[in-house]
Amino acid sequence: MTTHIKVLGTGCANCKITMKLIEEVAAQKGASVQLEKIEDIQAIMGYGVMSTPGVVIDGKVVHAGGVPSRDKIAEWLAGSLGAPQATPASGGCCSGGNCG
Repeated sequence: MTTHIKVLGTGCANCKITMKLIEEVAAQKGASVQLEKIEDIQAIMGYGVMSTPGVVIDGKVVHAGGVPSRDKIAEWLAGSLGAPQATPASGGCCSGGNCG
């Protein structure tokens, strides 16, 4: 079964790191993922995400703001999503693409 993952963000460093981490953890776990980057601000806001990077798995927002940990990504890939709510994280965001 393929897990569909969208990383929401305008292209800042944290968004790129999030994409890379998801790819690395998926490879380590042997998980089949379809990874997509969403950079359109209107599409991002359509998910209700105001702080990026955001992560959407199989249509559910599971994370917003800051880079998720490898452990958290591994939980997502193992199917331990729990309630489909965004989890705030420290580490800043790139809302508006102004974080370099």
